[in-house]
Amino acid sequence: MNADRDDLISVRGKTLEVESLIRKIAMDYSPAAFASSFGVEDMLLTDIILGTNAPIEIFSIDTGRLPRETHDLIAKAQTRYGVRIKVYFPRCELIEAYVLENGINAFYDTVELRETCCRIRKVEPLRRALIGKKAWITGLRAEQSRTRGLLRIEDFDEDNGLKKFNPLLNWTEKEVWAYIREKRVPYNALHDRFYPSIGCAPCTRSVTVGEDARSGRWWWEDSTNRECGLHVKGI
Repeated sequence: MNADRDDLISVRGKTLEVESLIRKIAMDYSPAAFASSFGVEDMLLTDIILGTNAPIEIFSIDTGRLPRETHDLIAKAQTRYGVRIKVYFPRCELIEAYVLENGINAFYDTVELRETCCRIRKVEPLRRALIGKKAWITGLRAEQSRTRGLLRIEDFDEDNGLKKFNPLLNWTEKEVWAYIREKRVPYNALHDRFYPSIGCAPCTRSVTVGEDARSGRWWWEDSTNRECGLHVKGI
């Protein structure tokens, strides 16, 4: 996606705002952490956080079903920035019990089984990752879905009992890509194959022109629900 002059001017202004917020979080809510799924928004925030030298931990969750391209990007990011990104994994005994009882791809069968899979592979590791933290940061944008349009830049996560920040909430897709192109930030190769949102391999597909950015996630389910439980209370 090409950036024009107006996009770059907007991005530079918004980048300064994000940098200021990141420094505020590091100062007022230490220890804080950034949860990265290695989508393009998360790579933008990784670049800003490390560029400001803010003492904010960057971590990711490897569900055990991630695409190869995501693992490739993790390795590339660690080389680019000279850091080791902490990776959390689901508890093996929970995965084993789920698969034994329900089958290897049971998440396709019912919404309940899919949400259970998400709780085991994503939500439980996230809760471990946030133990002892005072705040966590995400790359969510309001433009991505109806549910995300209701979010705020600064909020309180009741499920995990800490502050939650969404610094890119008001960024557009064009602005995100303008930053990525200008700064030459590495990104997931699946984005070039029409994957605007990237999660687990079996639960993510490409989208066509005009489709909602989240329509490639859990596409076999009701289109009103495109969240896994990390950002929606009660799943």
